[in-house]
Amino acid sequence: MKRSEDLRELLNRIDRRSYPAYKDTAGKYQFPKYILSIDHVQGDPFAAPSKVSILVNAKQSGFPAEYYDSAWRKAALQDMLIRRFYKKANDFSFQAKGSGKSGLISVSRPAQKILERSACQIDSKTGEICFRLEIGFPANGRTVNARELEKILYRFLPDCIADSLYFRAYDPQKVLAVCALADDQQFIREELGRQGLVAFVANGAVLPRESGVSDKPMHGAVKFVSPKSMEVILQLPHAGELRGMGIRRGITLVVGGGYHGKSTLLKALEAGVYNHITGDGREYVITDDTAVKIRAEDGRSVKKTDISMFIGTLPNGKDTKAFSTEDASGSTSQAANMIEAMEAGARVFLIDEDTSATNFMIRDELMQRVVHRESEPITPFIDRVEELYETFGISTVLVAGSCGSYFHKADTVLQMNQYVPVDVTTLAKEEASHFPLELGRLVPADALEFQRVLFAKQSGSRDRMKIKAMGKDAVSIDRSTVDLRYVEQLADMEQTVMLGYMLKYVLQNLSDGRKTLREIVNLLFEMIQKNGMEKIYGGSYLPTGLAMPRKQEVFACLNRYRK
Repeated sequence: MKRSEDLRELLNRIDRRSYPAYKDTAGKYQFPKYILSIDHVQGDPFAAPSKVSILVNAKQSGFPAEYYDSAWRKAALQDMLIRRFYKKANDFSFQAKGSGKSGLISVSRPAQKILERSACQIDSKTGEICFRLEIGFPANGRTVNARELEKILYRFLPDCIADSLYFRAYDPQKVLAVCALADDQQFIREELGRQGLVAFVANGAVLPRESGVSDKPMHGAVKFVSPKSMEVILQLPHAGELRGMGIRRGITLVVGGGYHGKSTLLKALEAGVYNHITGDGREYVITDDTAVKIRAEDGRSVKKTDISMFIGTLPNGKDTKAFSTEDASGSTSQAANMIEAMEAGARVFLIDEDTSATNFMIRDELMQRVVHRESEPITPFIDRVEELYETFGISTVLVAGSCGSYFHKADTVLQMNQYVPVDVTTLAKEEASHFPLELGRLVPADALEFQRVLFAKQSGSRDRMKIKAMGKDAVSIDRSTVDLRYVEQLADMEQTVMLGYMLKYVLQNLSDGRKTLREIVNLLFEMIQKNGMEKIYGGSYLPTGLAMPRKQEVFACLNRYRK
């Protein structure tokens, strides 16, 4: 391995040469307390920045092994290092001058949720830290400005590393608190299963967000307090006694007036599939990590999905046992979303009446009198919601502001009143008894068999497939756009980028015309578990800017790929 002095000498030699001379810097260099690896050098000062990684062994970093001995602790510790590095690097970015992206120091910027990211990875066995970032190699025009790069690599970067990748730079109690919170969050996740819950919302939680474009907690918001009838007491390993609302398995209806907090509660439950950082307000809002937000999605592509549970024989004779369309309606898209979520292993459906297709959710008595059941191919969700739980083990949390018929079906009715939850189950059942729900004879749904084989390899090479993420809204692969706007539990653009590479890997390696969608997704995650994100990304290095999605979002991406 080359030494740091070798890199300095090389920079002196190439100074003021044409920009491609920077290519000679690629390789690994031993610095006093870490290894600097220049993995990829940009070809032009206006091109994507150069890819750089830092390797720090366990002896030098000094983080105790028990801080990364479990998946949840390791994820929390990695997240902490990324946040600290970003804050320090931001002070130095563009301090080195030049053309184009010269002087840029780019690091992943996590928001409120803790995700597994390529930006920082700790080896569970050796304790080695690998930190990845991007640096804009400086230039004057298209001429190497090695003096400015030397400033970055020998002054700025060592300061960032010393401040963020060594245990001695931290307050030990704060590091311990990060790991303790991760332990407590994992304990609650496991406790959900033991106590028959689908979600837990702690007393004192702050659910409202700062704004529609900010995920930070709202200042001065009403803090959550559980109804006594739904209160659960947990004994956390570190925080001790914690009280909060436990949402039990079955059918939970959330009602209330407009702007009283119904959708805010549902949004918090959607986000509860991820752990949150201290100060977010939702640290102890924990939802079954398979929960999926279900909504209507007009215009989406559906491929060979069995929606016969909800959509019967169509007038054009279209087969709903293997339903396909390039332009789904509100009801057919919501039916497909529900069946696909079942295929993805969801144990909980999260539904908001506002984003649902009305004719999919319910048909009132008057409509049934005018348009007879025999003339309507849709079996509304209200007719199946009990069966979904009793037969398929899938619970539902439904926000409703106008449809009281679900009172008949709900096991629990929760009213949000000025952001304060009130258990009104008894009152709702009493009032519902005055309005009998007329249902016809419901034929039980057939057993679902998830044997879809969506892709078959095509002739020709896919090696040059290009991936481009458009925020959280979409990912483009080889000029084909996968619309992800309504996959609402995607938390970060880096997850979208990773979805693009996972789709690319499927198309190049797994789409043999024999494997089912379930087999493909399971294989993807087994490979990542065994070999890391590198296996899926391919190439000689792993860049920063990737974050792991859940299996449910991987299914959603594959299902929306139109080719």
